[in-house]
Amino acid sequence: MQSTHQQIDQLPHPLNRILQVAHSLLEKGAGDESNRERIAAAFVLERMEYIPRGRGVIEAWESLDIEWQLYVRHLWEECGHLIKALKVDVAGREQ
Repeated sequence: MQSTHQQIDQLPHPLNRILQVAHSLLEKGAGDESNRERIAAAFVLERMEYIPRGRGVIEAWESLDIEWQLYVRHLWEECGHLIKALKVDVAGREQ
């Protein structure tokens, strides 16, 4: 069976990038990701504290174009197991 990271790497771009950014946010917080990647990852994780400062939740969601909103929805509907695995992986390291 493939690892979570191998499964993520096999997703098409930008789905794989959104989950990579989500993992990075969980591990070390904001880095060099674009605002769009960071906002999408925040919604995928349901962690609004990762939205860039100065933006409200609705403003952040609306700043994603329709295509990126669909990417977030797709990841939630079809890749929830990968999102959960990322959360569990990082939580396990913190203990």
